[in-house]
Amino acid sequence: MFEKVRTILGKQLRLDPAQIQMGSKIKKDLGADSLDILQLLMRIEDEYGIVIPDESLAKFDTVADVVNYLEAHHV
Repeated sequence: MFEKVRTILGKQLRLDPAQIQMGSKIKKDLGADSLDILQLLMRIEDEYGIVIPDESLAKFDTVADVVNYLEAHHV
């Protein structure tokens, strides 16, 4: 799951996926802004055929938060 999220993040933020770690903060460490995060989540929703509620979205601070959410929801 992490590898897939890392690949999506790398493409979205134009970063080398090797720079993205589980503990990376999406905004602070990877330089994502609010629009980047919205687009990222839209790609994840499309990729996995899910809808991520806004209250869950607000809790995504690190890459691990995204991966853990996806794993917890059996994606």
